[in-house]
Amino acid sequence: MWKTGTLLVFLALAGVTGCRHAPDEEQVRAAITAASEGAEAGKAGDTVAALTDDFDGNAGQLDRTSLANLVRVYALRGQKVHVLMGPTEVEKRGERLVATFTVTLTAGVGVLPDNAGAYVVETGWRKEGREWRCFTASWKRAL
Repeated sequence: MWKTGTLLVFLALAGVTGCRHAPDEEQVRAAITAASEGAEAGKAGDTVAALTDDFDGNAGQLDRTSLANLVRVYALRGQKVHVLMGPTEVEKRGERLVATFTVTLTAGVGVLPDNAGAYVVETGWRKEGREWRCFTASWKRAL
């Protein structure tokens, strides 16, 4: 009986601990990491999971659907894109978060010949329900 009671108390404490939410900045960093890992694995859904439906990349150059399709095309061709992430800085701006990081894209032969290289990226995040979602991103080549 004592063991059962101890087990129930332990499970209750574990449940409370599991309900604790990660800080906002950690949620954004985890979403960025998941997106980069999705891109490397050729998984379009994982790549765009944290993007809003109205996501705007580089002032209209890339939307959520276009990015997912780009990942799908590379995956269907059997081409690999490699993503090397630099440190991510997250800053609160009013009700939103801005995450800035560097990313280096490399690939196998014939992939991203014009787009491979290092970029500085700035992303905007807003809270939708309990999750932070990326609604905008801009990037430029790092010098």
